[in-house]
This record gives sequence, C-alpha cells and structure tokens, in this order.
Amino acid sequence: MIHVQHLTKTYDDLSRGCFVAVDRVSFSVGRGEIFGLLGPNGAGKTTVLRILSTVLSPTSGQASVAGFDVAADPSSVRRNIGFVSNNTAIYDRMTAWELVGYFGRLHGMSRDRLTERLEILFDQLRMNEFRDLPGGKMSTGMKQKVSIARAMVHDPPVLIFDEATLGLDVLVARNLLGVIRSLRDTGKCLIFSTHIMSEVERLCDRIAIMHQGRILDTGTLTELRERHNEDEFEELFFGLLSRHEKESEQSWKEEIDFNSKTSPPGGRGL
Repeated sequence: MIHVQHLTKTYDDLSRGCFVAVDRVSFSVGRGEIFGLLGPNGAGKTTVLRILSTVLSPTSGQASVAGFDVAADPSSVRRNIGFVSNNTAIYDRMTAWELVGYFGRLHGMSRDRLTERLEILFDQLRMNEFRDLPGGKMSTGMKQKVSIARAMVHDPPVLIFDEATLGLDVLVARNLLGVIRSLRDTGKCLIFSTHIMSEVERLCDRIAIMHQGRILDTGTLTELRERHNEDEFEELFFGLLSRHEKESEQSWKEEIDFNSKTSPPGGRGL
C-alpha cells in the first residue's frame, strides 16, 4: 500500500547551506500492518509523513500510496489517505457531529453514506456522549477523537498517525492505541510515528529507527533485538543513535581534514 524508495528532502539554508531533512529513506508498508517510525524530535519523521500526505514535495526519490504517486497524482493520494497529528485544529463553534460530517461532504460522500459512516465512527470511537458538544468546550481527548474521526470518515485504506498521543492523558492515549490496533485488524495500512519507545513496542508490527534524516535500521522487534544482540529495546535504540552520531562526526572530521590538505596556501586559488 505504501512504497518509499530513496526519498530525499533538502532545504536551502542561508547559514548552513543545503540542509538534508530526509536522506534516501526507503521502506514499504502492506495491508493489515502497523509500521512504526521511531526517532527523536527532528529525526525527519514528520517530513516523511508530510511528503506521503502530499503536503510537501520530495526533492528526489519516489513514494506511492495505494498505487498513486505522491508527486504525479496527489489528489488520488489524498482520497486514499487519512492523517492524524497531535495539533489538528478543531472549529470552536461546530459540534463533533457537524465537523466530521463537514469533512465527509468535502470528500464527496452522499448523505445516506455519510450518515451511516458517522454512526459507525461515533460508536467505534465512543463519541456519542459528546456528539453535540461544540469544539470550544471539548477536552483535549475529545478533540483528538474528532481528529481521528474526520481522518477516517471517508474510510481510506491508509492512515497516518504523527505523534498522535502527544499531550494526551494516559487513559485517552491507551484508548487511541486500542483503536489503531482495531484498524489494523480490519486490513488498514497504518504508519505510526512517535518518539515514545514503549508505544512502538506494544503496537507496531515492524519498526524503522530514524535519526538525522536517515533510517538506521528496520525490522520486527525480534529481528532488531537479534541483529544488535540487545534484549532491552531502549538500550538498542540509544546505542544505534550514539553509533550514528559518532560515525557522522568522524565523517565530518575526515572531510574537514581532506579539504584542509587539498586547499592551496591561504585557502584560495590564484
């Protein structure tokens, strides 16, 4: 359902020159699978997800969602994807029912189909108790459920959760993880991005560990533990990051040393 090949995103930076936010990232995610993107803040997770959801364009590489290229056919990608983040805005004056219904109409859903879908979602996400509550009076957990419902209203085959549990209390976050598991069981293709290790351990079928724009390793939890000979996932994670930082620092020093040796005296040619 999702295929990413050598995906790269760079930005021009006046102080640093060319900044590489995503560096030749590749992975695939199938139906009925939760793929975890784990990494510290700034690792490049959100940039990858924004490219997949057509908010950003890749600098190079390829990515497709449900068979549609994100650069060549973004409108088809958007019809087949739902995106949930931790900071999705909610209209203060619209009720939960009105807001989710509004997004269903934006997707061109018929009145009968939309009504049926709303009933299913509000029951599945346990939203009926606040279906008539305006957004301005909702708690953080209520707002997050509305965000999930509006991402799911058109029943897309692919769902992306970007730091979706950030700021939620323990009970609401636990309920959200349960919803994500149930979506996998219905055959949905899901990407779950987070910097919380315990969430990917409990939830994800496969995990990609990202740092400084790159995927350092990917596999099931068992495969990663066996490959790195480490039972404690936290130690495995920080060990990978530490080795990558040392390798990056060494490469930078070697490049500086090479440039200093090959530059003419005074640092400038005649």
